[in-house]
Amino acid sequence: MKRAIVLYLHAHQPYRVREYSVFDTAITHDYFDEHSYDNDRNNEKVLRKVADKSYRPMNELLERLLNKYPDFKISLSITGTLLEQLERWTPDVLESFKKLVKSGRVELLAETYHHSLAFFYSRSEFERQVKMHHDKIREVFGVEPKVFRNTELAYNDELAKWADDYGFKGILAEGWDPVLDGRTPNTVYRPYGTNNVSLLLKNYHLSDDLAFRFGDKNWSEWPLTVGKYQEWIKASMGSDEIVNLFMDYETFGEHQWADTGIFTFLEDLAGSWLESEEHTFYTVSDAIKNIEPTDEISMPSTVTWADTERDLTAWLGNSMQQEAIGHIYSLEDDIIRTEDKELIADWRKLQTSDHFYYMCTKWFKDGDVHAYFSPYESPYDAFLYYLNVTRDIRWRLHSHHKTGGLNG
Repeated sequence: MKRAIVLYLHAHQPYRVREYSVFDTAITHDYFDEHSYDNDRNNEKVLRKVADKSYRPMNELLERLLNKYPDFKISLSITGTLLEQLERWTPDVLESFKKLVKSGRVELLAETYHHSLAFFYSRSEFERQVKMHHDKIREVFGVEPKVFRNTELAYNDELAKWADDYGFKGILAEGWDPVLDGRTPNTVYRPYGTNNVSLLLKNYHLSDDLAFRFGDKNWSEWPLTVGKYQEWIKASMGSDEIVNLFMDYETFGEHQWADTGIFTFLEDLAGSWLESEEHTFYTVSDAIKNIEPTDEISMPSTVTWADTERDLTAWLGNSMQQEAIGHIYSLEDDIIRTEDKELIADWRKLQTSDHFYYMCTKWFKDGDVHAYFSPYESPYDAFLYYLNVTRDIRWRLHSHHKTGGLNG
């Protein structure tokens, strides 16, 4: 059997909360549209910037690789919040994604529509968002996702059992060393307590070399060459059949700018890897189809792909985050009962995990990463604006109660 790179990329943009004041509550309900285009929280501005730096050049590169190499394949997931923004502001980018999928060698994965942590707070809302995302993918791309990835790759045994019962044939997780306990991430596993679903684990050492270290001139391995990286892949694989490289789509052009050489690196890596007849690329489904699970993996505690701890503390590690996310989910029953489409849509946008990530107060190794991704001056500002929005959400709910649900 051939030895394959399984390349999976995740594309996402949230709806960032604007500088929403306590004086805005009960007056205006435009939580996400910055009044100034120059503000770094302006969602249209951010999307257009990322489209120019990442989505357009990366999609052009992937189309080129698909046309040049019949064995090149890739798996993608795209959140519902990003799809909405692409439809609204950069429809040409959405068309380029559609063109990639039509090749038949670009697989789309399932996830929560709003990039939420709903699985850990509301199973009913979680399943609604999974269905919303499934329906959106089918509507836009005409395909049915068969593999699931949870927000932030947050995974545990309970989620695997859910995915198995739901009918997914595969699920992704972080290949975290304490869980692997000396085993390799470069194969297919069976999640504990499941019968049919297969588990693919991210090779985080090799993935993070590109996602986080590639352009760092202080890195001892900088500059990373294709030859060196390919030798690392071979050494990591040993006698294994696959290596799972999972990272954000925005790694290419946004997190690692074009002047680092990241686009050229991927193009050269694909060409170099495929020079050997023994090498190929797999989609996630290809790997599941071609490789029987070699062992069983159990993750009773939740593992994510973020920060040095690989847990949920990046989103839930302080009292601000816990208060914010707990409050938004506590409103679920009342929100759903209103049947107010605009109110429900706003409530769901507020579930996106990015909001709670911006409130993180970690420092040291992870602090710079959090600061880079946040559009706010401090975690406390992120919390304050979010808190003001939830006050207005409660006001809108109160208005429904007073009017018998006739007004939003």
